[in-house]
Amino acid sequence: MEGALKGTREIRLHLTGSRGDSIRFPFSPDPVLQRELDALFPNRDASYSVALLDITPGKRVRYAARQENRTFSPGSVGKLAVAAGLFAELRRLFPDDLQKRQALLKNRMVAADQWIRYDDHKVPVFDPEKRSYTSRVFREGDLFSLYEWADHMLSASANAAASTVWKEVILMRAYGNQYPPSYEEEVRFFSEIPKKTLQELAVAVVNEPLRDAGISQEEWQLGSLFTRCGKEIIPGTGSWASPTGLLKYLVAVERGKMVDAWSSLEIKRLMYMTARRIRYASSPRLAASAVYFKSGSLYKCKTEPDFVCKKYMGNVENVMNSVAIVEHPEGRIYCVALMSNILKKNSAVEHQTLATYIDRILSK
Repeated sequence: MEGALKGTREIRLHLTGSRGDSIRFPFSPDPVLQRELDALFPNRDASYSVALLDITPGKRVRYAARQENRTFSPGSVGKLAVAAGLFAELRRLFPDDLQKRQALLKNRMVAADQWIRYDDHKVPVFDPEKRSYTSRVFREGDLFSLYEWADHMLSASANAAASTVWKEVILMRAYGNQYPPSYEEEVRFFSEIPKKTLQELAVAVVNEPLRDAGISQEEWQLGSLFTRCGKEIIPGTGSWASPTGLLKYLVAVERGKMVDAWSSLEIKRLMYMTARRIRYASSPRLAASAVYFKSGSLYKCKTEPDFVCKKYMGNVENVMNSVAIVEHPEGRIYCVALMSNILKKNSAVEHQTLATYIDRILSK
């Protein structure tokens, strides 16, 4: 897949400088693009909500949307907020020293412990004796650098990694220049600090970067950790997101305004280095394009006659979300946020199909 073969040094931001400064929400829909986007949905589920922005260099910015302010559970797309929190705390620790930020990401080694319980996502684990990788779930005692944990959080969408990174972000805020604390001190901190205080701190560190980027609480809030044990240590609160909030995140990344330019580029690199393209990003039409994406889902079931609960096919809630920055080799670039809640149906193929149709209308 040609579009998945970029080196990290080839990845760059496209809305820095005066062009990015001229982009302001809310947008007026482009009449032609809006008409063509609307034509995709009359015979599809009413829950589909989307926000689309064409930022092709040298062309007029074009916008179209459908139910763009409708909110859904963010699912794993919320891990992008954890990534923003991580880079925001790195900047807080080292505001003027990118090398120290990089060194901390590389050299801070974090062992898997209770925060990983429980997660069935597999991640690549290197065996130094055999000099080979295996793919397996986390085990307590596994040791990864902070940057590897962030990669596992986004590339493999591992819930264990997301809770572990979020925990480290909380410690960065709490201990400041004394970060990282000893393991014993870390355990004491999470056992003695009142749970309400922990909850407020957890919400603050991952949502403040969103607010700083112009994403309102109504447009996106992340409120709950991603593992059962994480939620037991830090009680959660409400989580929701809208296509508008997710699109604003992508635009902030391209503008170099998600924390700062260095952080934005690192987040974009992490969004590119996925284990494999799934759902929206798996459209064959995008094979030659670079796709920076995150997918997320959340499903819930209740007892119902003649219904068998299956993964990604909930009958109470069955959210599937996709965000992507697509860069075509001929220069066309656009950002898209697609959200849906189609009960009893695995929407992965439908998101893939819509990716094909959306790309087709943007090619006109």
